[in-house]
Amino acid sequence: VQLQASGGGLVQAGASLRLSCTASGRTFNNYAMSWFRQAPGKDRELVAAITESGTLQYYKYSVKDRFTISRDNAKNTLYLQMNSPKPEDTAVYYCAASTSYSAIIYNNRAEYWGQGTLVTVSS
Repeated sequence: VQLQASGGGLVQAGASLRLSCTASGRTFNNYAMSWFRQAPGKDRELVAAITESGTLQYYKYSVKDRFTISRDNAKNTLYLQMNSPKPEDTAVYYCAASTSYSAIIYNNRAEYWGQGTLVTVSS
């Protein structure tokens, strides 16, 4: 499956931003989806994940109640709504797909990756 992330940019702290990830090539609803991020000089980390049907979501503790992951299987699109972002949320955000939701949340593993979109949060 090919993944194309978009929606990044410069945003002020406390504003809102929505990232999108469009999938093509294979059946989107066969895959659990996720957003990872990597800040300069830091390891990549899992931000949020969602099951194939969208019924279960996982969030990194520091973004819970601020970010929302969702998907529209009819549009082959994954979203990350970022409300009240903070400067420490500045990173390149990657969408990723896996046949195993458990592998994403327990092992931070995914089989397919998008190219990343840069989010910069100014204070």
